[in-house]
Amino acid sequence: MRVELYADRLNNGTPFRQEMKRGRQTEAAGFIFATQVTAERPSTDYTVRAIPHFRGAAVPLEAPQNSPAALVTKTPERPLPDYLKAVSDRAGVRVGSVLPMGTSQQDNGGNFAFFSRHATRVRLELFDSPADQTPSRQIELDSARNRTGDVWHIWVEGIRPGQLYGYRVDGPYSPSEGQRFNFASLLLDPFATAISRAADWDFGKTLGYNPSAPERDLSRSKVDDAGAMPKCVFTQEHFDWKGDQPPRHPWANMVIYEAHIRGFTFHSSSGVQGPGTYRGLVEKISYLKDLGVTSVELMPVLEFNENPGTLAHSRTGAPVGDYWGYNPVVFFAPKASYSSSGGMGQQKLEFKEMVQALHSAGIEVILDVVFNHTGEGDELGPTLCFRGMDNAIFYTLAGDKRYYRDFTGTGNTINANHPVVRDHILAALRYWVVEMHVDGFRFDLASVLGRDECGKLLADAPLLERIAEDPILRDVKLIAEAWDAAGAYQVGSFSKQRWAEWNGRYRDDVRCFWRGDDGMLGAFASRICGSADIYARSGKGPESSINFITCHDGFTLNDLVSYRYKHNQANGEQNHDGTAANFSENYGSEGDTADAGIDAVRKRQVKTFF
Repeated sequence: MRVELYADRLNNGTPFRQEMKRGRQTEAAGFIFATQVTAERPSTDYTVRAIPHFRGAAVPLEAPQNSPAALVTKTPERPLPDYLKAVSDRAGVRVGSVLPMGTSQQDNGGNFAFFSRHATRVRLELFDSPADQTPSRQIELDSARNRTGDVWHIWVEGIRPGQLYGYRVDGPYSPSEGQRFNFASLLLDPFATAISRAADWDFGKTLGYNPSAPERDLSRSKVDDAGAMPKCVFTQEHFDWKGDQPPRHPWANMVIYEAHIRGFTFHSSSGVQGPGTYRGLVEKISYLKDLGVTSVELMPVLEFNENPGTLAHSRTGAPVGDYWGYNPVVFFAPKASYSSSGGMGQQKLEFKEMVQALHSAGIEVILDVVFNHTGEGDELGPTLCFRGMDNAIFYTLAGDKRYYRDFTGTGNTINANHPVVRDHILAALRYWVVEMHVDGFRFDLASVLGRDECGKLLADAPLLERIAEDPILRDVKLIAEAWDAAGAYQVGSFSKQRWAEWNGRYRDDVRCFWRGDDGMLGAFASRICGSADIYARSGKGPESSINFITCHDGFTLNDLVSYRYKHNQANGEQNHDGTAANFSENYGSEGDTADAGIDAVRKRQVKTFF
């Protein structure tokens, strides 16, 4: 670039053209150019021109307008950092980003985003303590600025890991039309990756309706339940996986150990320092290795309420807790009470450490996931998350939309083949694989995921096909419990070939054979030899059959040789829960016995099953 001082023939003056010399650099990253002229002409006659160079030579001022030189900008470049600083929004609360969904650390703050199509008002509330009734800060979202399509979003400066939060979402409260919005209910983020620990989480205090009103759930509650709700925890960490890689055992070599995180090490006989926790399972890795286990299948670790207070003991009247965990409240958060380190985000870190340790020992981690229903129950259940976010989208509703279709036996059914809900479930699966490094999933009541909004079983269910074909989940193990509580039984024919299945017929036929039932030899031989009669027609091989005798459903192995009938009177469900078809035998006495002969037969049968 050449800088010249120029004057034309104005006022009959002599044309003038002189190069200006470059001097010192300025603080604005530019340079000062200067030259000297006589005082014969007024200063208004002069013009400073920047002459561009073209191919190493200065271009004459008379360059044609369409020449390459004429097209070169004469404005100096603006340094990018300065430009960004000038145009960036520097407010403490900003519009935010529509993606990613959930929460994310951006710049020096946090971004929040979630779906609600029918909401009319949204407020983000920040809390200092899990039990707080009153938020430390309330931020209203503008429906014009903080909403893109059906996604509400906002960015808040200063948000750090460990920040507690929840949402208030308003909209129509019209149960007969499927909507149950209630601004008095503090809601969990459906994408929350951690929920604060709540030892006394009483669902009776989180109802979105007035239980004392004659019309019950048709009446909207005005009670603020923030103090009775746990809070979402903002998490963001850069965990050092130390080169962690999945073991990827072939199906044919797998020995799966189904375990409950709490129950596996809670008893003092486990000898661990972290009983009933993720860390406690790590302490038993050598035991699992000695058994020849290749994969642990963890019963639900998605956050749930252990003390919902919805059932009472039939004899004592005391509340019956939820030990098993098959009633999730969100799909992304590991159970806080299973952490020995704390429940303010530590549960996520401890879970990762557990996975890392198991992988180091060559053991895969498979999660038993419940995507077919939630812990919000039927129309008389609590409002915790999905019900208050957009009830008519997330759940499968009956003809009278006040009520829920129930294909799960729990009071509600997730609307799994709605496009928004499909995306939500798929996002959860990807999160557990990418962020948490799990190796596979066992899908509880998987047949529900193949039903449409009316309950019809779909031949090629969109969700099941998307899971099987998803590129991120390509190497993940997929195991279906290929039935549901509404009569579907798809063992041998469940979806695509990528799906393995819990072989319920293996369980039943082997039990019947060893019980001594007549005519079972052929069926027993088929089960032991790979169940080709079940899987050949669908093109699946024996590796698609997950063979088992007992599991968390129904009788334990000791029950199987001790009881002819189920006896679940104590749990408040009047013995209605669980199947009566257990194909069991007591060998002379129902339940515990002091008869040495009966006890010897039972022990022999247990060994036979092994």
